[in-house]
Amino acid sequence: MSELPKNALQYRFDGPEDAPVLILGPSLGTTWHMWDRQVPELSRTWRVFRYDLPGHGGAPAHATDSIASYADRLLATLDGLGVQRFGYAGCALGGAIGAELALRNPDRVASLALIAASPRFGTADEFRQRGVIVRTNGLDPVARTSPERWFTPSFVQNQPAITEWAVQMVRTTDPGCYIAACEALASFDIRPELGRIGVPTLVLVGSDDQVTGPAEARTLVAGIPDARLAVVPGASHLAPVEQPAAVTDLLVRHFSTAWPSAGDTSTGFTAIAAPPVKPVIAPMPGGPVAEIAPAAEQGLPVRPDSYDTGLKVRREVLGDAHVDNALAGADAFSEDFQDLVTRYAWGEIWSRPGLDRRSRSCVTLTALVAGGHLDDLAFHTRAALRNGLTPSEIKEVLLQAAVYCGVPAANSAFKVAQAVIREETTPED
Repeated sequence: MSELPKNALQYRFDGPEDAPVLILGPSLGTTWHMWDRQVPELSRTWRVFRYDLPGHGGAPAHATDSIASYADRLLATLDGLGVQRFGYAGCALGGAIGAELALRNPDRVASLALIAASPRFGTADEFRQRGVIVRTNGLDPVARTSPERWFTPSFVQNQPAITEWAVQMVRTTDPGCYIAACEALASFDIRPELGRIGVPTLVLVGSDDQVTGPAEARTLVAGIPDARLAVVPGASHLAPVEQPAAVTDLLVRHFSTAWPSAGDTSTGFTAIAAPPVKPVIAPMPGGPVAEIAPAAEQGLPVRPDSYDTGLKVRREVLGDAHVDNALAGADAFSEDFQDLVTRYAWGEIWSRPGLDRRSRSCVTLTALVAGGHLDDLAFHTRAALRNGLTPSEIKEVLLQAAVYCGVPAANSAFKVAQAVIREETTPED
């Protein structure tokens, strides 16, 4: 370990000292505390490294006005700590830094997760105008409007403590560093270079993100050769804060399966087996502690109601809009059937630990081809993309199905899946 440079980033570690290092990068206006709810689970397996951007969270106000400079300062900090190879997950600006690292230092990034990210963040004029506002009026106007950019309206209404914490997080940022970060985002554009990102990449986006939403996520997936898309229902820009359990689960699954398969000679670490997923929601500063499952009584596990579990899984896999339409269309004649589907298919089968959701999507697609259920095949193709299957992998499933289910059945299935994949993965202009 060498001495840290004078402009080293403010950082902290959590987790076992001998574990592989997983870096969590923050978004503009946030601190490392935006990841508080992911750390308890991630630090079971990884040595979690979090850092603050300059002038954020009380960090020294050494302004940096390019994404490349942020990446250089992060690498200098890691060099001083003796960290050579790592996994990286970053949100928004933190995601841009991760993409920059994967492009400029591919030998050091083992696996990548880009959250609420984009190859280009809006237009240069938008961010420079925001810099003008901060320079003229301070950070208060940006801080007051941050909840509507970061969270869904229902979250803002139901979580006032976390919402106020977010506002204060922006207010306490150094204005000069915030303006410099806006300049860094204004000049960031890696659209022509996406094909050179050669590490396994998870692209994660909130379904309701109005800042860098599903369209930007699809652009990343379309451009990065080994990228998978995950859309988190009921989340906006700060999905790790708004839907912490879902984001934690997706990160655990990605970094457990997309880490290098051979020993890493630069660290001495070997591949890590997928840990049991027990999502934990830790308290945000000033916020409540939420439970995601009934507490055990007298040391005995309490099984959650299968309907509640099923509805949660059904929404995560199929999306809120589809489930809401299905439930809204139920009447006295069909409501028992919807209850059966939610409890049994989703609460009992899809929630079993024996197969991950990617595998269950493969099985489901094959079964639907065999049965000729093309309407269901359409929304389960969307679900397969949501569960992390790539278009190429879906194609392989359908080719395999052609052998065992028949060419005519597969022919119809290819037409349905092709239309869905085009709709879901074609970047919007």
